Amino acid sequence: MRWCLVLLLWVGHAAADPALTALYRQPQAHWPPPTLDADVQAKPLAALPSAPPCPASAPCTEASRALGKQLFFERRLSGSGQLACASCHDPDLGWADGRRQAIGHNRQVGDMNSPTVVNSGYLQRLFWDGRVDSLEQQAMASWLNPVEMAGNPAAAIATLERIPGYAELFAQAYGDATISSERIVNAIASFSRSLTLTNTRFDLFMRGDTDALDEQEIQGLHLFRTKARCMNCHNGPLLSDQSFHHLGTSFHTVGNFKGRYQVTRDVSEVGAFRTPPLRGVGKTAPYLHTGMATDLDMLLSLYNMGWWQNAEIPDSGDDTPQAQLSPLIRPLQLEADELAALKAFLLSLNGNMPYVAPPPELPEVPSTN
Repeated sequence: MRWCLVLLLWVGHAAADPALTALYRQPQAHWPPPTLDADVQAKPLAALPSAPPCPASAPCTEASRALGKQLFFERRLSGSGQLACASCHDPDLGWADGRRQAIGHNRQVGDMNSPTVVNSGYLQRLFWDGRVDSLEQQAMASWLNPVEMAGNPAAAIATLERIPGYAELFAQAYGDATISSERIVNAIASFSRSLTLTNTRFDLFMRGDTDALDEQEIQGLHLFRTKARCMNCHNGPLLSDQSFHHLGTSFHTVGNFKGRYQVTRDVSEVGAFRTPPLRGVGKTAPYLHTGMATDLDMLLSLYNMGWWQNAEIPDSGDDTPQAQLSPLIRPLQLEADELAALKAFLLSLNGNMPYVAPPPELPEVPSTN
């Protein structure tokens, strides 16, 4: 029985290659070249800068972040008075919601998974289909969306104007107590940009702490860069090419199946969704825009098998072109110990998530009695 246990442990965690480990403990210039397709221009892996940029038109200040924090948890911005940004981006759930698909106004079920807002300030395009290019636009779109917050800006502003606590917060952030929809979304975006995860063990490793990753995690890093082909899409400091790819997750006429095509009308982008950054990935399940992968093991199995090409559906009643599996996707033939090493590397991308405990106490409307 003891030998069976030893054998199982050995199969699940194969011995690392000391020579390979030694290479990766040197500067990146000494690492083996990544496995990339010919037309892929991948950026080198790197630690993430400590703070994302702020637009000149909407500077991030301590006061705007403090106001944005209140507004991020403010239920009275929503049409029902029951939902806030934090309803789908809960700090206790990796700033996502732990659901396959988001639930919004009047318990409507959305057709997309809520991605984490952590490190969203580094993104060039927001939402799974990249339909906006700033956090301000993203905050406004979610606020107005009838399936999400179903907000009425005029009514929400009138409510906030009756709350003395907000007048002071807006004055501190913007110089006067005027409350506007532009200031509301600017403050929320300012707070969102402060939600960063840049202290992972991977970041420490990339900054020169070569003991931050163990041998299995380094083996996983090597697989990530080579045999597992991850760097074709997950590269650069953000571990994302910030582009859009179809993985087989979209099924014709089911839910939001058009993806980036809905924005660009580019036939090559039917069913293509944004490559998510990977920091904190161990804390933000379920995965993919549909939430169909419930954990990392399932996610890695899907990539290992090479996904699938969806079949044509005749007489579907929809003339959207058939989505085509990304040419970057192919079967990987990773063994069990390699999948375990790759998972170990992905878990090294966890870190100290931004934390809010307890949530801010919201100002109250004065009693009329």
